[in-house]
Amino acid sequence: MSQSQNFYVALGSNTGDKLNNLQAAVDAIYCRVGCVRLISRVYKTPPYGFHVEDKAEDFYNACLLLESDLKPSKVLNELLAIETRLGRVRTKSEGYQSRVIDLDILLITSQEGGDIIATKSLQVPHPELHKRKFVLEPLCTIAPKLIHPNFNKTITELLEVCEDNSQLEPVNIWLKNPSKRHDFSKYNYIAIEGNIGAGKTSLANKISSDYNAKLILERFADNPFLPKFYEDASRYAFTLEMSFLADRYQQISDDLSQLDLFKDFIVSDYDIYKSLIFSKITLQEDEFRLYRKLFYLMYKDIAKPELYVYLYQNTERLQENIKKRGRKYEQKIDNAYLEKINSGYLEFLKNQTELNIKIIDISNLDFIKSRKDYLFILDVICE
Repeated sequence: MSQSQNFYVALGSNTGDKLNNLQAAVDAIYCRVGCVRLISRVYKTPPYGFHVEDKAEDFYNACLLLESDLKPSKVLNELLAIETRLGRVRTKSEGYQSRVIDLDILLITSQEGGDIIATKSLQVPHPELHKRKFVLEPLCTIAPKLIHPNFNKTITELLEVCEDNSQLEPVNIWLKNPSKRHDFSKYNYIAIEGNIGAGKTSLANKISSDYNAKLILERFADNPFLPKFYEDASRYAFTLEMSFLADRYQQISDDLSQLDLFKDFIVSDYDIYKSLIFSKITLQEDEFRLYRKLFYLMYKDIAKPELYVYLYQNTERLQENIKKRGRKYEQKIDNAYLEKINSGYLEFLKNQTELNIKIIDISNLDFIKSRKDYLFILDVICE
């Protein structure tokens, strides 16, 4: 997945149901572009730059903080598409015009700091940002210490020296953050499971990033027996499964016992019962009986997830994903092995009475490329 960036976006409307226009834009941004982190309060502002004879209505203005893994040019295109869908019609006439909705990228920040972009279609920071009180005032409520990379001043400092004398009036109705529609507060621990290449790690990563969850990822990459197993399964199966059993026990015990006060819940890309499912497929019957006995001795007191999500992918899509991620030792995995694993999971889930289980068929979804698909999965998880 590409690195996400923070986008500070200005919203404005001065025709029709202005508050509803702003809310519709916020909702569309969440559905099409990324996670809405913060929304400023709304301000009623006089029409900036208009002539008196235009008789333009006052604006409702606000700002929001958006996190997205889309490129800035793509974010801009999505914002323009949202404007069009909400009824804005752009003309070539000079001067300011009343509008149903206006969306502008003000600033972009990443891990490296504030970004500067100068292309024909996009200029960041917005070249008029420091001159407009109707932008600085709401922006200051969500990012007072944010530094303008060109002036090396905070938004608070820019507001203090802004020469725009417009009088802004706070509106006592707040815009709703659509991110709140996905409520994970009823869960302390969620496990995302699935076959090899189903996308469980990618989904766990996205949920962790978007909803402030502590992330537990299986440490398969450090297992020296995994490549050997794919070369000679009969020889290395028991060694591999025993090493996974010990490593998963240590990891899950440590991570579940270490309380993180700054995270809201835990999401992992595996569940401890994965050990039983895989070992039943890979081990001989006598080896599996011994393995199962050790498993229950070790895991009897380990906390179980309050929600177990199984991502079902058909075999063709699994193979596509395996090829795409390019792990050399996985390239010889055949369809029969993947189908055995899927059957093992489904048998386990069918007979499971202790877990809260949700099975999601994602064979026709791509939650990495399609935010619509991602939100559909979140809807199912949180329903």
